[in-house]
Amino acid sequence: MVGAGLGVWKLTRGVRQLELHRLILALIVFSLLSMAFLAYYVSNSPKIKEAPPLPFSDCGGGMPPGVSTGAAGGGPGGQRAPLFLPPRQGRLRQVKAVDNSKTEPVVLVFVESIYSQLGQEIVAILESSRFHYRTEIAPGKGDMPTLTERNRGRYTLIIFENVLKYVNLDAWNRDLLDKYCAEYGVGVIGFFKANENSLLSAQLKGFPLFLHSHLGLRDYRINPNAPLLYITKPNQVEQGSLPGDDWTIFQSNHSTYEPVLLASTKSSEALAHFGPNHLRALHATVIQDLGLHDGIQRVLFGNNLNYWLHKLVFVDAIAYLTGKRLCLSLDRYILVDVDDIFVGKEGTRMKVSDVEALLNTQNKLKLLVPNFTFNLGFSGKFYHTGTDEEDRGDDMLLQHRMDFWWFPHMWSHMQPHLFHNVSVLAEQMRLNKVFAQEHGIPTDMGYAVAPHHSGVYPVHSQLYDAWKSVWGIRVTSTEEYPHLRPARYRHGFIHNGIQVLPRQTCGLFTHTIFYHEYPGGSKELDKSIRGGELFLTVLLNPISIFMTHLSNYGNDRLGLYTFESLVKFVQCWTNLQLQTLPPLPLAEKYFQIFPEERDPLWQNPCHDKRHKDIWSKEKTCDRLPKFLIIGPQKTGTTALHSFLSLHPAITSSFPSPNTFEEIQFFSGANYNNGIDWYMDFFPFPSNVSTDFMFEKSANYFDTEVAPKRAAALLPRAKILAVLINPSDRAYSWYQHQRAHQDPAALNNTFHAVVTAGPPSSRDLLALQRRCLKPGTYAVHLERWLQYYQPSQLAIVDGALLRSNPALVMEGIQRFLGVSPFNYTQALTYDDGKGFWCQRVEGGRAKCLGKSKGRKYPEMSPESRAFLAEYYREHNVELLRLLNRLGQPLPSWLRQELQSTSWS
Repeated sequence: MVGAGLGVWKLTRGVRQLELHRLILALIVFSLLSMAFLAYYVSNSPKIKEAPPLPFSDCGGGMPPGVSTGAAGGGPGGQRAPLFLPPRQGRLRQVKAVDNSKTEPVVLVFVESIYSQLGQEIVAILESSRFHYRTEIAPGKGDMPTLTERNRGRYTLIIFENVLKYVNLDAWNRDLLDKYCAEYGVGVIGFFKANENSLLSAQLKGFPLFLHSHLGLRDYRINPNAPLLYITKPNQVEQGSLPGDDWTIFQSNHSTYEPVLLASTKSSEALAHFGPNHLRALHATVIQDLGLHDGIQRVLFGNNLNYWLHKLVFVDAIAYLTGKRLCLSLDRYILVDVDDIFVGKEGTRMKVSDVEALLNTQNKLKLLVPNFTFNLGFSGKFYHTGTDEEDRGDDMLLQHRMDFWWFPHMWSHMQPHLFHNVSVLAEQMRLNKVFAQEHGIPTDMGYAVAPHHSGVYPVHSQLYDAWKSVWGIRVTSTEEYPHLRPARYRHGFIHNGIQVLPRQTCGLFTHTIFYHEYPGGSKELDKSIRGGELFLTVLLNPISIFMTHLSNYGNDRLGLYTFESLVKFVQCWTNLQLQTLPPLPLAEKYFQIFPEERDPLWQNPCHDKRHKDIWSKEKTCDRLPKFLIIGPQKTGTTALHSFLSLHPAITSSFPSPNTFEEIQFFSGANYNNGIDWYMDFFPFPSNVSTDFMFEKSANYFDTEVAPKRAAALLPRAKILAVLINPSDRAYSWYQHQRAHQDPAALNNTFHAVVTAGPPSSRDLLALQRRCLKPGTYAVHLERWLQYYQPSQLAIVDGALLRSNPALVMEGIQRFLGVSPFNYTQALTYDDGKGFWCQRVEGGRAKCLGKSKGRKYPEMSPESRAFLAEYYREHNVELLRLLNRLGQPLPSWLRQELQSTSWS
């Protein structure tokens, strides 16, 4: 009985243990399934986000959201009455108005080295403002660059990266520079940045001015009485410490100095010798020298340009010291594009509340920025592809469609450069247009943006044609011309009747949707707004089109936060007049301000990875030439072209129906056709490494824009120029024009043409220019050498090419680096023509056409004598240039110099 009971007990315990094990196993399985479900839910559900950040308050000192400045006092928006020195109008009336009208509008910048950070920042601001400048390494005891030319100053402003290099110039250079500045009304800007070797206190050599360095400062203020203030609006920067403890302040009792920026010291021990109230005193960190000491006006900075307010004052200093010759107007036009409307994955799109916020912010911004309107870019295929809540957001956007401006993307948001057939591309656009018409979206704005800027630049001609045929597009924008970085180089251009404006980034991209997850932290976004990159974009560009995305207006609504904060910050600290224009009048305004940008400068797409990624795969840079024959005309370039074409590894461009063997791309209206048009003149090479393609256009040589254009597209190309006696070249051109029935050549002798004076007819003077101008060889070669290295340029002796072409061709082959070809066997002399021709079967000569090698009367002795004198100095300059380049002198040049020297 006891045994049976024990057995039952053991059986019961075993069952219970088994059940316990099963229970534990079930709990483990349940936990794992719960964790998996939770992970799936978290990863696939919208984030529970904090409330969107609030934009900056009105001029409350510019602190980040939710941070108090600790300021008391009032005025609208919490702005305080600044504490400054009383105005001294009597003294300011003594200041002479800046008059540097006898100078060229160029800034001379003395830098410590080509790599110095401050020097690069100075140059960046000048470039962003499109001001011309020249940099020089600051002289010690070296020579000062030439400051005058023909009784005009070469520079309207002098900037020293290190003001000590200015005050410590040797006596000769300092006296030379000061006399120049005083006589031509040229001002000086200088920076002093303390380092470990700087004295704590010192007098600036030659000035009644003391410097106190290695200071920590706080509570920056702007002196409203400083005469240079123009863009800068006096206000008070946020309370607190300025970055770093290497600040310098200026002290002087001389009336010539007016503080611009002032601050208090942080430490009670820093300036104890100033007296018991020194902590409450304001010390000048940027001062303006009114010129009452020595007649030269200056602005001196007690630090570099790292602090944003220094950049603002620096821009004002440039404007003031140049009499506003180097100065932008106060008008700033901004347009905010919102790309990818209806595009975006679930959880990132706009909901009804986001659209309401968009409308609310737009209405607030209209009060601050006249005509402010968000510009929405749409791809209709993705309408109603979000969550139910996001689809209702789509509907609300369309309900308020007339409150916004609209522009088309592609229907399916595809990149246009992927479409090689213009008809297929146009059909994609028609789908988007039908969607717009069905939903009442305006279709007459004349503006479009391509997804990822594809096809705008580098130009995909099919895109421009389709845009015009479907939408009637007249304006677009891109961040890619000429390159994405640096942003200050972005410019506009016009192609195929469409105006292309530069587009700016603002730090908001498709993935930047949460304030506290902003790359680098939210402080990086605030820094950009409060004096950083975004603020500088508005400061230095009269017109800014900003790229944003749909996702920037959902979630934390960073687009609304950014632009409301930016507008308020700009209006707090500057006198800039912000306004918005629709794209068409905005483009008109842009090219009124920058008419020089109407003509594009085509770059090589293969030299920029971003450009290559948005360039058609059917196109290849291998179709671009490896060398150019640039002319000049009537020197034997056609003969050289024919000789080179005999080489089995060298291929010439296809002939043009209008200009025969010449394309004339870089020198005239053909350039506006774009590089697709240009590349169509060249075949696909069979072997990229060994095939050498080239083109010959003899008017490239003396066309002013040709070297810059050629170097932009073909920076590695080699250049061949054929030179003969410029007198013979002029006479040959005259005879060429007579053969082509030019009335000016038919009705005037050659001597009358080359000696014609200003009262002569326009046609006669035009013929004279074409006779004489190309022969000033050194002038034109120097222009080409601004864009090409000397090693890329070969000067061909045209006289030797005519008499011994095989010898010349040997040298050209070595210069080009092609495999040798026997021109002695390939060429034969034709007695009838009087020059060398191609040898064909049977030893016969195949020569150039009838227009080549014409016989005409000898030039008159009086004309030759006149031209010998006319070209004497030009030939001497050519001699100096060729000697500098280490190139041999053409035989005709030696003879001409000997004969003119003898005479």
